[in-house]
Amino acid sequence: MALPYTLDADRPTQIGLVTLQSDETIERDFRMLLPADVELLVSRVPSGATVSLDSLCAMEANLTASARLLPEGAELAAVGYGCTSASAAIGAARVAELIMAGVQTPHVSDPLTSLIAACRAGGIAKIGLVSPYVASVSHRLIKGLEAAGIAVTSFGSFDEPLEERVVRISRQSVRDAAVHVGQGGECEAVFLSCTNLRALEVIDEVEATLGFPVLSSNQVLAWHLGRLAGFAERCTRIGRVFDFG
Repeated sequence: MALPYTLDADRPTQIGLVTLQSDETIERDFRMLLPADVELLVSRVPSGATVSLDSLCAMEANLTASARLLPEGAELAAVGYGCTSASAAIGAARVAELIMAGVQTPHVSDPLTSLIAACRAGGIAKIGLVSPYVASVSHRLIKGLEAAGIAVTSFGSFDEPLEERVVRISRQSVRDAAVHVGQGGECEAVFLSCTNLRALEVIDEVEATLGFPVLSSNQVLAWHLGRLAGFAERCTRIGRVFDFG
């Protein structure tokens, strides 16, 4: 027997996220940051166990297929790509092109694009950078920031190539690194790079210590997707970025 049914006329705001196979952090952080009435729909892209320029660039071949796995019936207000270093290695414009080839959405962002947008909104031209990456990957990220007019005036890295170890770096280690880098140069903000780094919970504490904004990959990406989709003011306000105009 076929049962009768009706369809809901309204649907919530929906955003998509293409995150790395190896990432254990970004979905949890997004669910902490996003308003309860915003639906997060997630796909994953194959990624290497180590972070190198070669492994990052290899994701380019799979981004469209991964975006295509987001639900066809969804109306995605924006889609994020969850990898800071690959956004620098592949290029933000190319990332957006590949994702839009797989899914229909008016907006695509990534952590590097989001960081640049946050710095412009907050009038920030000089940052301290905390990276988990090996030198070649960190260098590519720094060059991408410099190309956008953002100077990295203080820098430190955990120099860890293995994703399974990056996600296990303790929050105390991240906090101490952020304070060290923030106090080590004439920076106007500190950026904690990598979507797999457990950075979100230390932001408010480090901001209180340093007295200026502390940004993380997942935080700025959620903020930027919120601005693009019109819900940023309703996000959980972790960090001063949510006060930026």
